[in-house]
Amino acid sequence: MPFLGQDWRSPGWTWMKTEDGWKRCESWRAELAQETDPQGLSHSRILNSEDEETLTDEEHGSASKKRKKGRFGKDSSPQCFYREKWIYVHKDSTRERHGYCTLGEAFTRLDFCSAVQDVRRFSYVVRLLQLIAKSQLTSLSGVAQKNYFSVLDKIVQKVLEDQQNPRLIRDLLQDLSSALGTLLRGVGKSVLVGSIGVWACRLETVLAWQRQLQDLQVTQVNHGLTLSDLPLHTLNDILYRLSDGWDIVTLGQVTPALSALSEDGRLWRKLCQYHFAETQCCRHLVLSEQGRVEWKLMYFALRKCYPAREQYGDTLHFCRHCSILFWKDSGHPCTAADPDSCFTPVSPQHFIDLFKF
Repeated sequence: MPFLGQDWRSPGWTWMKTEDGWKRCESWRAELAQETDPQGLSHSRILNSEDEETLTDEEHGSASKKRKKGRFGKDSSPQCFYREKWIYVHKDSTRERHGYCTLGEAFTRLDFCSAVQDVRRFSYVVRLLQLIAKSQLTSLSGVAQKNYFSVLDKIVQKVLEDQQNPRLIRDLLQDLSSALGTLLRGVGKSVLVGSIGVWACRLETVLAWQRQLQDLQVTQVNHGLTLSDLPLHTLNDILYRLSDGWDIVTLGQVTPALSALSEDGRLWRKLCQYHFAETQCCRHLVLSEQGRVEWKLMYFALRKCYPAREQYGDTLHFCRHCSILFWKDSGHPCTAADPDSCFTPVSPQHFIDLFKF
């Protein structure tokens, strides 16, 4: 992964991560000059190319100036503006870095479009979009808004094709439609970036997505083996691996055997202990007439009072040494002696908090 540096003390070098550390690469200015004039370098070559080409400091600055002036066509995909999968989170303006890092800039530059296709990151991105819809939608820039709805469109189309995780997307679209309706009716264009007509079209698109998800019919594929053919201990192991109570309830409606296993008090007790602290469980005890603890009822009572513990296959990470937000698989140019000790997983709420000044 190349690291392009823009420092006021030097012209900027191109660096490449190797097994021995970060090493400076030879400039590719001559090779690029042979193929095309640097002044006439096409936008698709700079921003949308899928090969491993890197840009020199002068060409990177030229592309940045053109991006700021808004010279891209309307048909350009805003999610392709940046190819790196990390961003420097700076809250102070220095001689090396001017201005501040905003939530919209982070959402634009981080690679959320490809993250949607990764099953480990899917629920993380959905939760992040849901939090932005609830409170930070008006803080996004125009480009970030286009990226937001572009990523959302990819999520909806993926769910319609794969027929997986429809409940997560229904909750996201419900929160988004409520937020858009409140902004259009009660706030108006005083805080909105863009015209009212654009936001009204976005609301209509969200409502259309909701109708498509409501009409979604899960296709049954007969491969010979079904859940009913699995032994009870395997079914019980499947239930114990679920972290959402609603998933357990839904799965319990499939077969009578799963229905009996989903009512096991030990299963719901472990679920309560996983999501909530002991003091929280003691405050909301639900007892039966015989004096036994009703763990299933207590779980849903606790969900109304406290947020459940979030679980994701993969998350963004934050380097405390370099103040860089990145996807762990892609890495970042860390200068610490022990980079792994500086990495901290970033929850969706923490991601939002990083950009509150």
